[in-house]
Amino acid sequence: MNIAILGCGTMGTAYAHNLAKMPGVTVTGVVDLNAERAEQAAALTGAKGYTDVDSLLEQKDLETVAVCLPTYLHKPFVLRLAEKGLHVICEKPAALTLEDAQEMKAACEKHGVRLFIGHVVRFFPNYQDAYRKAHSGHIGTPKMAHFKRYGSYPQGMDLWYNDPGKSGGVIMDLMIHDIDFACWLFGEVESVYASIVKRAEPEMEYAQLTLHFKNSSIASLTGYWGYPGPFTTQFEISGDQGIIRFDSNQVQSLDIKRVSAEAGDGAAVQVPASPSLHDPYYKEVLHFIECIRDGSEPLVSIKDACYAVQIAQAAEQSAQTGQPVTIGGTVS
Repeated sequence: MNIAILGCGTMGTAYAHNLAKMPGVTVTGVVDLNAERAEQAAALTGAKGYTDVDSLLEQKDLETVAVCLPTYLHKPFVLRLAEKGLHVICEKPAALTLEDAQEMKAACEKHGVRLFIGHVVRFFPNYQDAYRKAHSGHIGTPKMAHFKRYGSYPQGMDLWYNDPGKSGGVIMDLMIHDIDFACWLFGEVESVYASIVKRAEPEMEYAQLTLHFKNSSIASLTGYWGYPGPFTTQFEISGDQGIIRFDSNQVQSLDIKRVSAEAGDGAAVQVPASPSLHDPYYKEVLHFIECIRDGSEPLVSIKDACYAVQIAQAAEQSAQTGQPVTIGGTVS
């Protein structure tokens, strides 16, 4: 598989590290407007560095492109790559609006190429373990969940993160991870209610979402840009027979407490993170590449990615109006 990387910032560099050691994969080019960043990524992969996309697209043997650009640039470049007959692995979110994401999906289908969106949380062992436990009867039927995701305010990104018209803000950029996971866990959303608190000095953006699902489940999501501590993710999934908890700041990976049929039996089962040679980003990209090779369906589909954008958009609308937003229909 010959693949190129478009954008050599934080995520582009992560892709470069992983693709460089992936068997059967050759990085044939890396592109960034910043020549220094392009050269650094080129050094990691042994590929040629470019500062313009046109030069990269002259390569005759290119098959796939990893799009690691700012969110507002996803649509125009994905459309262009699709027209060139190239498969695309694009970082999340797919786009800033559902309409743009659907246009990307339609263009790739028209030109017969695959489009994958990097919702990497589905590839994190702790989240995968929790999903399997929640759907295998360990806690009965999952009914409620609470997800938290805290991190420092993005810095050094040419300030595009500071413009919600380019990044989508904390909901679209950060919380979309947990939106996607919650939808994977519970299914279709019936309504969303959201509120956001922003501060300029020091920079902070804090959001709370409540998702009501069509199966009567409820999920509460919290996202925080500007958190003064280490990057933190937490979740709690409650069923009618127990609860699953995870806190990235704890040593243990999962804590499952089950309701026992016998009084006084309150056993806790701890499930550690699976030992792994490669990080979740490696597993995610390798999975997408394997889907291209054998035509199989991915763990996270472009339909899933479009749906996550739809829910994030609805949450933004709710935060602006102060009213819950009903989700109509399903994403095709």
